[in-house]
Amino acid sequence: MDSAGSQGDLADSSRELAKLIDLATPFAIRVAVTMRLPELVSEGRSGLDELAAATGAHRGSLDRLLRHLVHIGLFSEAEKGGYGLTALSRQLLSEDGAWIRNWLDLEGPGTRMDLAFSGMLHSIRTGGSAYGAVHGIPFWDDYQRNDDLRRFFGDVMTAHAWQTGPVLAAEFDWSGVRTVIDVGGGQGALLAEIVRANPHLDGEVLDLPAVAPEAHQALTEAGVAERISFVPGSFFDPLPPGRDVYVVSRVLTDWSDEDAVRILQRCAEAAGEGSRVLIVEVLAGDSHAKYNTSFDLQSLVLLGGQERSVADFESLVDKAGLSLSASRSWPGGLVVVESRPR
Repeated sequence: MDSAGSQGDLADSSRELAKLIDLATPFAIRVAVTMRLPELVSEGRSGLDELAAATGAHRGSLDRLLRHLVHIGLFSEAEKGGYGLTALSRQLLSEDGAWIRNWLDLEGPGTRMDLAFSGMLHSIRTGGSAYGAVHGIPFWDDYQRNDDLRRFFGDVMTAHAWQTGPVLAAEFDWSGVRTVIDVGGGQGALLAEIVRANPHLDGEVLDLPAVAPEAHQALTEAGVAERISFVPGSFFDPLPPGRDVYVVSRVLTDWSDEDAVRILQRCAEAAGEGSRVLIVEVLAGDSHAKYNTSFDLQSLVLLGGQERSVADFESLVDKAGLSLSASRSWPGGLVVVESRPR
């Protein structure tokens, strides 16, 4: 290869590296969301002067921000002046984008979670969560004390449950099941999907007492409050015994191997003869894995958790005193590991 070709490749690599390490773009998007720029543009206040007046922003600085947002495709420049929405900004305005907007709000709890990444070096060196090192309090302690953080985290998990619930309701054979408990089920969105699709089922959601108000409200709004009860408690303590199915959905990713085994041991202790334990998690090691590496690091930095392969889950099941029944890959990059008490 000639020197001109080498210099061209080096320039391309430099530009690619610059994109990867750039902090201006992710923060510019967060500022736009915090200032509600997509909403304002959608309402017709699309000119620079109108946006500056509506947000109270410095006109010249807002102009520079908007130029960059146009450059990255979050907004378009209208022919008659002003700004228009693009596919990216419309996604932020969608109903499904609500939890993303909340996450990106620089004045909300999502940013408090994101700031834990400034302590990633701590996580890589120690294998533990960086959240406590950055904020001076472990995540789960903060979760119980901080109402905004707890509600936000619950909304994020609910958004995931809306994806997981219909799959679990349809793919698993619930015909012989009468009682099911969602262990660490948050506001109950997952179980709501399951019982709506299976009218013969009664359900329980077990989570920390602080979650109760949000869970009761969510179950009532979902129209299943008469069929699903909330059980206050920790999955590190003894669980209600003798339920037909114990669901542990997207919980173990938040915990180390040692803690994940402890959670499954509680399920094994509570499960009676004929009971089943269902682990539902994001699958690492399949075609989705390349998209999950960021989520894997997020689990580590925030919670000291990790994504796992099917073999990893099967190992946890064995260590917890459960017998593996089946492992299945389901739509959306999910893995379902079914086990029974020994």
